[in-house]
Amino acid sequence: MFTDRRIERHQLPYFLRVFNSVTDKPIGFLGNVSEDGLMLISQLPMMVGADFDLRLKIPATDGSQQIIDVRGCCLWCHEDATPHHYDAGFSLQRTPAEYGYLVSALRQYFSFQPLPASA
Repeated sequence: MFTDRRIERHQLPYFLRVFNSVTDKPIGFLGNVSEDGLMLISQLPMMVGADFDLRLKIPATDGSQQIIDVRGCCLWCHEDATPHHYDAGFSLQRTPAEYGYLVSALRQYFSFQPLPASA
C-alpha cells in the first residue's frame, strides 16, 4: 500500500468569512477570487442584479485582522452541491489595492510554489 506523500499537502487553517460591511454580520464564505470578482458560498440565496457591500476579514499572523471592504454586484446565484448552500458570483467595483494583494497571495498559496524569501 502506498503511504508516502509526493506533494506537500496545503491546508487552510480556517475558511475566509465574508461579512456585510454595513451590519458587520457574516453572510458566507469566500469560494474563490479573481482580480475583478469573487464567488460567495452562503446558506441563503443572493439577489441577482443587486449591489452588496462586502467585508473580508483577513487574519494576520499576529492575531489581528486586515479588513478589506468591496462593493459587488451579484451576477448569478445557484444551489451548491452541498445541501442548503448557495454559490453566488460577484463582479467587484473599484477594489482597493489590499484586495489585489489578497488575490495574489491566494494564487501563490494554491499554486504550491514556495513563498519568496523576504529581504
